[in-house]
Amino acid sequence: MGKDLKGKELGVGICQRKDGLYTARFVSKRTGKSVQKYFPKLQECRKWYADAKFNDEHGGIEASGDMTVTAWFDYWIENIKGDSIRPNTIRNYKERFEHNIKKCIGNMILSEVKPMHCQNVLNQMKDEYKTSTIYQTRITLYCMFSDAVENDVIHKNPVTKAVKYNIGKEPKKVRALTIDEQKKFLEVAEKSSNYNQFAFILQTGLRTGELIGLKWSDIDWEKRVVHIQRSMEYRYSVGEWRIGEPKSKSGYRDVPLTEEAIAILKRQKEKLREIKVINMQFKEHVFLCRKGEPTKNSAYDTTLFKLCDKAGIERFSMHVLRHTMATRCIEGGMRPKTLQVILGHANVGITMNLYVHVTEDEKVKEVERIESALKIV
Repeated sequence: MGKDLKGKELGVGICQRKDGLYTARFVSKRTGKSVQKYFPKLQECRKWYADAKFNDEHGGIEASGDMTVTAWFDYWIENIKGDSIRPNTIRNYKERFEHNIKKCIGNMILSEVKPMHCQNVLNQMKDEYKTSTIYQTRITLYCMFSDAVENDVIHKNPVTKAVKYNIGKEPKKVRALTIDEQKKFLEVAEKSSNYNQFAFILQTGLRTGELIGLKWSDIDWEKRVVHIQRSMEYRYSVGEWRIGEPKSKSGYRDVPLTEEAIAILKRQKEKLREIKVINMQFKEHVFLCRKGEPTKNSAYDTTLFKLCDKAGIERFSMHVLRHTMATRCIEGGMRPKTLQVILGHANVGITMNLYVHVTEDEKVKEVERIESALKIV
């Protein structure tokens, strides 16, 4: 039991030195080493002692010198990232950690992780995962270690430039419907309850979450644009709708409305008048199902598969409709920079990488058009 300079008992582990400073000390259960700190005020000393002892026993942030990667990830995702990032990002971080990172380095001491360990995490993925997924894993690694450095938990981020991610399986080419497939699909889908949604994406290139979250207040009829301001998805794990920001800063954008897009919206207004009961939570939303609420993400794909089978074309997901719209734009001569803005891509490189196969075809067609001019003899 420690005492102050007047002989008053201060409690276990705390005492006052001759110079007046209060000191708290205990032996870490995690490392077996003595942990000690000095304070000018008794209240500060007691608070630190209580917090440090608790963290030492329960693996909190103050015990980071002996913290495992898994312990840090759990602390990081709950206390540092928290609600500061989109639910989708949180989900991606958790999936990549649970499926790929944890089994390789989860039990390692955080401060002992080296670049070679991080590279090994990615190497373990190369035969089963696409490069894009390995890239997401690298992002997760980099961010969790970067915040550990920022919070003085470790001195250096082990995810250096030498840790490469482009080692995975070749990604599949972006699928887009041919003009013939698009016509067949629309003919069959016309009688579907979700026809307006499918047709609207083919006119605007919206992401599924952006379509679901669209409200009538986002439509500027005079300027003929739609303001993309949110994304929305149904989270089956918690049984509720989640509304968040668009995928990135560039996701906030104005998408021009074609004559057909305007006509689709007018038809949708008429369709909503036929719904007997609309959930008040969604009364401002543009696209609702017969139950008066948004159609769940997965339900769209289920409907698409049935329509594809009926039309006799290869099955595709909602995202293919967005790619198809972009493909038609490139085939029509739209500049990649303009398309980038419409799609909400962070940079034009993403746009070009996704649709390079289309631009290559168009390049050949352009050369064929000026073939006679190229002939000298």
